[in-house]
Amino acid sequence: MSTNHPDPEATGADTPHLDFAGTTPYEDYVQADVLTHLQHLRSDDPGEMVFLVTTQVMELWFTVIVHEWETATRALREDRIPVARDALKRSLRELEALNESWRPLAGLTPAQFNSYRGSLGEGSGFQSAMYRRMEFLLGDKSASMLVPHRGAPRVYAELEKALGEPSLYDETLALLARRGYAVPEAVTGRDLTQRYEPSPAVEAVWAEIYASDDQNDELVRLGELLTDVGELVWRWRNDHLVATRRAMGSKTGTGGSAGVAWLEKRATKNVFPELWTARSHV
Repeated sequence: MSTNHPDPEATGADTPHLDFAGTTPYEDYVQADVLTHLQHLRSDDPGEMVFLVTTQVMELWFTVIVHEWETATRALREDRIPVARDALKRSLRELEALNESWRPLAGLTPAQFNSYRGSLGEGSGFQSAMYRRMEFLLGDKSASMLVPHRGAPRVYAELEKALGEPSLYDETLALLARRGYAVPEAVTGRDLTQRYEPSPAVEAVWAEIYASDDQNDELVRLGELLTDVGELVWRWRNDHLVATRRAMGSKTGTGGSAGVAWLEKRATKNVFPELWTARSHV
């Protein structure tokens, strides 16, 4: 019997186009075959696959969020606040999705994690170049964090460029200065390769903005979007801390990091600090 006849259910007028000369247009656009063959397992443990894929998904979300924050940063530099707000709003949904990525790993027991932990070798999340670009955009600059990437020239050059560029918050404060608010020159003219440090004068500026009678003012709304970003970043750090604490307790992290102790320290830090402290003065 011939097997070359088309499926009777696939011959109607509504049948999608199924025959392509090469790969499908979907594959050409999404590169699904590439994505679904990037998983090279190093152990026989069946749980390693979800750990690896979840980590790769996180890297993709980092990439999208960096794109949004760079879009917002450029827009603020050009006084295009609506464009910046739109990018920040999109990033909130993306941060929520990123944070949900912890769910598949959140319940790992020490034994389950240990079954493939050795496969990571010296690998550690703090070596993620795209996550480092996120941190740089948040104002958490550190030249020492470029060191792990010296062996990857393109990645190193991208990080070095990001280190010397204004962060999302730097551009926000520059915008406030252009609007006539008393942002000190020591802040707007600071060394951009250094970590942002809180300023009482900037705190006073945000308190003034938030005391406005018009709570729909575009600067109030911008401040609230940045606060939303800061809250979700804080939640990311805490979810990372809890997942790690459950999986490995207080043991030294992979790659020589301090593990939970380092994550606990990170979890106490707020990004865009004056947006939080100014609320006590409104």
